[in-house]
Amino acid sequence: MELSEATTRFIQEHAQDDVRALALRAVPAGVDLRAALTQIEGRRLASHKLPTWAATDGLLYPPRLALEQCSSEATASYKRSLVKRLLSNQSSTFIARFSPLDSRRSKHSFFFDLTGGLGVDFSAMAPLFSRAIYVERQETLCELARHNLPLLGIGNAEVWCRDAGEVLRDLSQEPFTPAENGNPTSGNDSPVRFLMIDPARRDTVGHKVALIKDCTPDVCALQAQLRSAADYTLIKLSPMLDLTAAIRALHGVVEVHVVSMEGECKELLLVMGTTPDSFREVGERRCEEVPIYCVDLSSKPVVSPTDFSPFLFTRASEAMAPLILADTMGAFLYEPNASILKAGAFRSIGQHYALRKLATDTHLYTSDRPILDFPGRRWHIVDSATFAKHDLRRLLSGITSADLTVRGFPVSVASLRKQLRLREGGTTHFIATTLANQRLLLRVERL
Repeated sequence: MELSEATTRFIQEHAQDDVRALALRAVPAGVDLRAALTQIEGRRLASHKLPTWAATDGLLYPPRLALEQCSSEATASYKRSLVKRLLSNQSSTFIARFSPLDSRRSKHSFFFDLTGGLGVDFSAMAPLFSRAIYVERQETLCELARHNLPLLGIGNAEVWCRDAGEVLRDLSQEPFTPAENGNPTSGNDSPVRFLMIDPARRDTVGHKVALIKDCTPDVCALQAQLRSAADYTLIKLSPMLDLTAAIRALHGVVEVHVVSMEGECKELLLVMGTTPDSFREVGERRCEEVPIYCVDLSSKPVVSPTDFSPFLFTRASEAMAPLILADTMGAFLYEPNASILKAGAFRSIGQHYALRKLATDTHLYTSDRPILDFPGRRWHIVDSATFAKHDLRRLLSGITSADLTVRGFPVSVASLRKQLRLREGGTTHFIATTLANQRLLLRVERL
């Protein structure tokens, strides 16, 4: 994919201009306006989501939708750290039981990204492998990959314009085990094979789908081939999917990573290993034993294995953790980050940090002492009031505007703001919640 000199010059001259205004202007001869607007908008979107890409001269971008759906640089870096740990044989006890990796094989390693897309994840992980193969069925994206990957310094990339199912079928039927010199390898010298697949979450007419089997390609239908074709397969799923259902549907899952960023759950990552006989012996218990890592990258623009502290739990430990409900409000209030809320570690997080939960269905916690390393939002409760008129009057005295949040409260923010006669904004923050069947309005400050 090449741009004319006139189009490239137009992009450089109007890099900071509004694309909607540019679309209505007359352009010089030789300028491909549609391509120019795509690149101007793409670079602007990449400046926040993909800062390294945006700072690399000469990269070309796809239309807006592909950029919105691709991984961010931060989440791609996290996946790189995850893969690096697996390749270095620093796996969990659960993985060691069911999908052991001989560290002597790491000198030969092969990576297939079966749904390459824009190539953000691929470019982050490819340098970890001897050979890295980008697979994508859309020729336009393949052209972009051929152009962009060398500029990003990915010298070992091979771009295959093929369907993921076809490539996987070839891999599962004829093991891909050539060494760097082209000769077959065997035994402990056979290569580590790592696959990644990111099924599309939209149907043929662009509607979002909610079930794994409705994604494209259908990893449920392909899972036997995935397990037989690789030592590990990293499956990236929509955060809207049911995590427990995903673990049960995909046999051989050995790790789960729930990744959030900027207050929103971004990705569900499932690591699938091979399927030795011991998996069948574990049966349904395996779902309860799979380690689940809850990771928040909100303050981590660059991720390395030491840059994050995931909260780790299993379904079994969650079921065994006690539920300790608060009967009185402590001096401090906590709300877990989006990854923990998505994973459902409601009892485990309370037990780990010795917190009391406000209610079974209200995911707020309280303590008498500050927990500064709590993975989520933390507040100091400055004052509080019931919804008795005299109590509210005291708490709201002199306050005409404030930020307002409701948690486990039967009234919406808009309705409560109207009831309290509070405008938006200001430096004061209130949280409306319920404790022991009593409605409370808490005045809080960030801890």
